[in-house]
Amino acid sequence: MRNSQKAVSPELGAVEIHGMTRSSFILRGAMTAGAAYGATAVAPFVSNAFAATASSDLDILNFALTLEYLETNFYQVKGKTVGLSGEAKSLAALFGSEEMQHVGALTQAIKQGGGTPVKMPTFVFPVTNETTFLSLAYTLENVGVGAYNGAGPALKNKALLAAAGSIVQVEARHAASIALLTGKAITPTGAFDAAMTKAAVLKAAGPLIK
Repeated sequence: MRNSQKAVSPELGAVEIHGMTRSSFILRGAMTAGAAYGATAVAPFVSNAFAATASSDLDILNFALTLEYLETNFYQVKGKTVGLSGEAKSLAALFGSEEMQHVGALTQAIKQGGGTPVKMPTFVFPVTNETTFLSLAYTLENVGVGAYNGAGPALKNKALLAAAGSIVQVEARHAASIALLTGKAITPTGAFDAAMTKAAVLKAAGPLIK
């Protein structure tokens, strides 16, 4: 798990996102990048995606909102169908509540900025039991960290950047909690996340472009 190539997560690529907005397209691209190269490849992918399209703060907030929709739906909806028990069930309930609070905060920020919050897409998660649920939860939370790290530097409003920083710290703690529960690496690539080349990004995201 110390090498991004070894952190590749096929189940991440199997996450389906329907109802494609620009934000959900970028998120789906991040899922593909993570599936092909590991969760740590997500931040460079998101950075390149936003840089290429000169996103506004509202675009970035709507991207973050789409991600929070995904995580909320995963914990609050899918988590109730796979027979979770014990600490896994408790963590899913707690994380689902916190992700929902992120949704509320981002929705409010978008409206205050004069924007329109994106609608929640439809998600399909390839998990059938507690083991596969926790495995995908670990990957999704690390993707969340990478996505915020990738998009955050593009925010022009410092107050929004601080808010994003407060959210990404919670996402990282979610990932660490699941790592401890499942025996996975708390820091999958050591002290620093691995970079991803432009060619690798294009190879990962290319199949999504129609």
